[in-house]
Amino acid sequence: MVENPAREGGKLSRSAAGEPTYGVAQSDVQYKAYMGEGTFAKGGANPDQCSVFSIHAEPFSVVARADAGVANFEDLKGKRVNVGNPGSGQRGAMEVLMAALGWTMDDFALTSELQVAEQIQALCDNNIDAMVYTVGHPSGSTQEATTACDVVLVNVTGEAVDKLVADHPYYRHATIPGGMYRGKDAEVIGVGATPITSAALPDDVVNALVKPDFSDIDAFRGLQPAFATHDPAQMVSDGLSAPLHPCAEKHYREVGLIKWSRSVTSEVPGRRRQGGGPAFKRGGMT
Repeated sequence: MVENPAREGGKLSRSAAGEPTYGVAQSDVQYKAYMGEGTFAKGGANPDQCSVFSIHAEPFSVVARADAGVANFEDLKGKRVNVGNPGSGQRGAMEVLMAALGWTMDDFALTSELQVAEQIQALCDNNIDAMVYTVGHPSGSTQEATTACDVVLVNVTGEAVDKLVADHPYYRHATIPGGMYRGKDAEVIGVGATPITSAALPDDVVNALVKPDFSDIDAFRGLQPAFATHDPAQMVSDGLSAPLHPCAEKHYREVGLIKWSRSVTSEVPGRRRQGGGPAFKRGGMT
């Protein structure tokens, strides 16, 4: 799981100031910082911000009690929902989806702002009908929720969701495979997690970051379950909300991951295909 947007915003703001920072950001937050949108509008666009590569997808996951009658996101209206604590990735995604549907907090019977660790118990104790979580899969928290009580993974689909994906290049459709947890596949949307930095980060530091990971991809895949299906070619092209750091791009070209005829550094987010990270494919999540 990536850091919450408030912390990501701090790193991205320091990157805008030219500091040689390094961190992990959600693709939507990085896109807004690079383009100078949303909470980053005051500081303007940040052309010095760079991606290093993309890692796992962060699908917006909704888990509901089986007896709550929730099959799709729109069924949450009138239910008791944990909307996520302020500043968290899930709260931000929840508010975006609510705005797309024209909802406010008053459209729920009850809302809570529990931390991730608290919402599973609240769900099993029947204090809430559903919880939301933006996380890479497989997820220990989602596994706990699906085994601790009778719950279902909820689809996040519909015309409003399709428009959201079409209008914002950092969102992608994804599938949470049913075999990963108890129950059926869930069709959702999500963002990607991307190591980010600024052009000021020295080349030797960038090389120290990328060369070990890409020289032994099997070791990288073994770091955590969410990395298990990573494809190096996708890691250097999909889900990048800002251009690659020039040194990272140079390395990827030298090892054949990027063709020399293709310019990645000059590509502008929103004018090329934005994958949600290597765990995404055009039809969902691998």
